[in-house]
Amino acid sequence: MNAAQIRSADKALSAGTWLIVGGAMLYSILTVTPLAARHTPDGWRWTAPILPLVVDAAVIIVVRLDATLARLGGHGGAWPIMLRWMTGAMTLALNVADSVLTRDLVGASVHSVAPLLLIVTAETGLAYRRAIAAAVTELNARERAEKEARERARTEARERAERSAREEREHKAALAREQREHEANLAREQREHDERVRREEQARAEARERAEREARERAEKEREQQRAERERREREAADRRERERREKEETTRRQEAERREREARERAVLLSGGPVTEKLPEDRARVVVHASFGEGLPVRAAAELCGWSVGWVSARYQEHRDGTGLVLEGAAS
Repeated sequence: MNAAQIRSADKALSAGTWLIVGGAMLYSILTVTPLAARHTPDGWRWTAPILPLVVDAAVIIVVRLDATLARLGGHGGAWPIMLRWMTGAMTLALNVADSVLTRDLVGASVHSVAPLLLIVTAETGLAYRRAIAAAVTELNARERAEKEARERARTEARERAERSAREEREHKAALAREQREHEANLAREQREHDERVRREEQARAEARERAEREARERAEKEREQQRAERERREREAADRRERERREKEETTRRQEAERREREARERAVLLSGGPVTEKLPEDRARVVVHASFGEGLPVRAAAELCGWSVGWVSARYQEHRDGTGLVLEGAAS
């Protein structure tokens, strides 16, 4: 039997055990609850299912922990055995108590089937699991021994191969030493020949280097002269551009001053008329407000000059402060 078959048997045992435990628990709850309810005060009859649930919880603990210990190959001692038999006896007593009290032997026999089956199943399942655990341990030991034997065989084969390879390497090393000595002699002769050739080549290279150095010095002098000439032309061009830039800035400043003077004269002409008695046309009024704003006149004075209301003039002043008045004035002009 292999490990897969043992695991399959263990799964079947676990499934069957828990099926029997579940059925016995359900049957016990349905059987014991009416008995507990009849022997409980009227106000506490709702607690009747608690007793069978507590006993069945103990059964679940026993079955689960026994299964775990059996898989590990351990033994819990006397207390688990006592708990197992005590819970089984309690379950049996609670299930047959009602029939015994009424002297119903058939009912007592019927109600004893599930508890007795639960007790026997728990003991049998424990024995089965211990047997399965022992079988698994034996199987693991056999597999471990086989693995160790295969490992020893591989180790011996590897050692033989390494010994053969070492001998082969030693033979190759001896051949390589002889070959290296021969090659060393050839290399020494070749180095002596190469040294003679190198000295001759070095002499020729020194002559070429002197000629190239002289040529580079001449070329460097020519480049220095060209660079100095180029820098002189660049300085002259930069000076010319600087003069042109200063002349352009001077022209721009002069034009800006003339524009400001012209605008000042225009505003003076617009504001020289004094207060009006009638509203000026809107485009003309906007021009007057723009001039008043430029001269820093109060809103009321600008309103008197254009004949429009103070609120309208205040709105135009706000447009000029926001920067939109300049666009509107440009459009109006």
